[in-house]
Amino acid sequence: MLLPLFALLAAAQAAPAPAPAPKPTAAQLAAAAPASAWGAIDPQDLLLIDFADGRRSMIWLAPAFAPVHVANIRTIARSGWWKDATVYRVQDNYVTQWGDATEKKPPAAGIVPKPPAEYEWAWGAHGVAVDNPYRDAYATRTGFTPSGWAVAGDGARQWLPHCYGMVGVARDLAPDTGTGGDLYTVIGHAPRHLDRNIALVGRVIDGMAALSALPRGTGGGLGLYEDPKQRVPIKRIAIAADLPAAERPAFEYLRPDAPVFAATLEARANRGGPFFTVPAGATDLCNVMVPVRVVGR
Repeated sequence: MLLPLFALLAAAQAAPAPAPAPKPTAAQLAAAAPASAWGAIDPQDLLLIDFADGRRSMIWLAPAFAPVHVANIRTIARSGWWKDATVYRVQDNYVTQWGDATEKKPPAAGIVPKPPAEYEWAWGAHGVAVDNPYRDAYATRTGFTPSGWAVAGDGARQWLPHCYGMVGVARDLAPDTGTGGDLYTVIGHAPRHLDRNIALVGRVIDGMAALSALPRGTGGGLGLYEDPKQRVPIKRIAIAADLPAAERPAFEYLRPDAPVFAATLEARANRGGPFFTVPAGATDLCNVMVPVRVVGR
């Protein structure tokens, strides 16, 4: 009777342990989040860019962080000043820039011609931030505001970071701060050295490929399109709130104070199997931007 028992024990010991269930990804966690975990983005804060070839990019504006620049952007959009705008600069691993390639147009009527340097704010100025538990190379403290923006800071001041897809205001040498007539978006490795030196006014949340998957320019060592024929024509730049209700796009962001948000951060920092065998235990701030989803698509 002992031999069969020993055989069963040996077989049990030889059998491989069942593989652990795969951990849900950050995207899966966000997709399963309840409706209460999501906040609506005001259509006044959605800037759409329609290209002549039918593509569209959507920018989520950040008026709390750059109120004068964003007010200028709304005025410029509503004035039709961008009716002949083009993408005229695409610098590899850096930025795509659009606006007035000639640099000869007078500014749009009604804007503030010399906005203040809206580069940094007191820590907590935009609500109590949910702390990011992972270290950052450019800031001693980082987190996420209740309104859905990743912020870098030092505990005394806070600022928006130059992450992939963030939108900034092109400017000349300081003290110039740019009017908002020419904008750019980051299309490469996050140039965080630009933080606190240029006004960041938003983030591309949809249609990024229309801005990032363009031929690279070569002019001036800055990615400028040397031949005007290379410039990418823009059909329309408008505020979503100004469109008819039936045409108005809608987006939501995952609220940082929702319990599921912390789980998405953990999933980003410590990705599970079967592909990941060594958890990183860390994640760059630019790799944990607040999830955004389109409504009704």
